[in-house]
Amino acid sequence: MEIHVAGTRPTRRAPKENFTGTVLQDPVIMAPAPARLNCSRVSFEPGARTNWHHHPLGQTLYVISGVGRVQSKGGPIREIRPGDTVWIPPGELHWHGASPTNGMTHIAMQEALDGVYSTWLEPVTDAEYSAPVG
Repeated sequence: MEIHVAGTRPTRRAPKENFTGTVLQDPVIMAPAPARLNCSRVSFEPGARTNWHHHPLGQTLYVISGVGRVQSKGGPIREIRPGDTVWIPPGELHWHGASPTNGMTHIAMQEALDGVYSTWLEPVTDAEYSAPVG
């Protein structure tokens, strides 16, 4: 058994090459092999968002505060709020982040396949992000 004491692992700014705006990440767990789970608490300032990306084994998001947005490529932008759980199937191209006027924090959970958790692609444009929720 391993206990990670609160406050002993620093918050880090998410890499600018994969995110737009200010995004902070706090590790929850990167389980050692043979487990494959990677889980983080991710906080987005208003307007902040991920790039388009996908996960080889899918991703689960659990919203804990604020108002956010999520979209699969070709689908509508959906609003997400505290208590919502989002399941994104393996390989589904998507993005997620805060709304334009509210920050949002979620727990992001994904598993690795051959050591890969995510494949990062191009940024979500302002036009894509600003499309109507629906």
